[in-house]
Amino acid sequence: MATTRARLADASRQLATGFRRSRRGNVSTIFALSVVPLIGALGGAIDYGALYKARAVAAAAADSATLAAVSFSGYNTDASSAKATGLSVFNAQLSSSGKINVEAATLDVVDEGLSRKATLTYSGTVKTSFIGVLGITGIPFSGSSVASVGKAPFMDFYVLLDNSPSMGLGATTADINKMMANTPDQCAFACHDTNNKNDYYSIAQKNGVTLRVDVVRSATQKLIDSALEQQGANSNYRIAIYTYGASAQALKLTKNAPLQSNLPNAKTQAADIKLMAVNTSNIDYMYSPHAAMLSQMADEIPNPGDGSTQAKAQKILFYVSDGVTDAKLPVGCSKPLTGSRCQMPLDPAKCSEMKSRGIKVAVLYTTYLPLPTNGWYKTWISPWQTQISTKMQECASPGLFFEVSPSQGIEEAMVALFKKATASAHLTN
Repeated sequence: MATTRARLADASRQLATGFRRSRRGNVSTIFALSVVPLIGALGGAIDYGALYKARAVAAAAADSATLAAVSFSGYNTDASSAKATGLSVFNAQLSSSGKINVEAATLDVVDEGLSRKATLTYSGTVKTSFIGVLGITGIPFSGSSVASVGKAPFMDFYVLLDNSPSMGLGATTADINKMMANTPDQCAFACHDTNNKNDYYSIAQKNGVTLRVDVVRSATQKLIDSALEQQGANSNYRIAIYTYGASAQALKLTKNAPLQSNLPNAKTQAADIKLMAVNTSNIDYMYSPHAAMLSQMADEIPNPGDGSTQAKAQKILFYVSDGVTDAKLPVGCSKPLTGSRCQMPLDPAKCSEMKSRGIKVAVLYTTYLPLPTNGWYKTWISPWQTQISTKMQECASPGLFFEVSPSQGIEEAMVALFKKATASAHLTN
């Protein structure tokens, strides 16, 4: 702008010099007629350059304002507070230029479901320096800016862990072999019979045998760690943990950790998950009534919302099991009965009912490992073992099924399943 002014001054001096040196009679008339529009044109260039700068400053301030209104910190306040924040940012950035006169500015902040949209419109004038001699004291300008963002939804996680006696199987083939080598009848299961001085659960612990239930417990804690990391300071997640019960004699859905936003506390409570105790020397094994547990779990989970508020939280069931039903079920068993004892793959009907209500079902199938030396397994489980995975997958919502053996990394699978479940629930503009 300084260079332009210098050029204007030089042009004026040159015109004046030419006027003094000219000897022609009409020079003064020509000069008088041309100097005013020429100065007006040069002055207009300066003033319109100022307008261009003012519009750029106002546009940048408006962008900063709308972004502030939908930023992470802005989104964690209500819409009116976000509006005040945005306008404060807009006015602060404009105050650095005294020639920008914003006469009207309106910021609208609208929350719709899981999104927030901020729209700022403004108008004003730029004071003129040169073309004021032509009666133009200001040049009007206007503009707008729009910013929008999607919000991480409020989500409630219900974790159902199968801790039935079948989860007392060694976590890996090496653990199974170690268990068989240290039990009198070469049993691969660490049955937690508290009335037996040779309790196999104690044998597993003494010999460092890792059981399925041990890995599932650790994986649940890893899931909570992942939830803490993902949600950051925005406490949108709550979690509840359930098992099949501490004792087979009181077999029922058991709440090990109530629904809570205190995730570190839930992690501490998850550490207490243990293999179900049978409390009898006459073990009948019928302690894996998966359909009944899923039915009780369905009653625990309210209908989900869109996740826009905690009261409207989305609901996700995490179900971890080996998928083999072993229950007293004289009617409705899909496989041959042994007396009233039913052994069959999971019946996914209850999962379908929950999904129809809008509940997402994430399933982690801990592969039921073959027991080729076990006569009962060869007779009653082996003929349909290949169907277990299929039924577990039918239980899951699309894309939310993992099958993994403990030796393949069940903790990593649990975290990966959690991330897939949360990613599928995010809505953004």
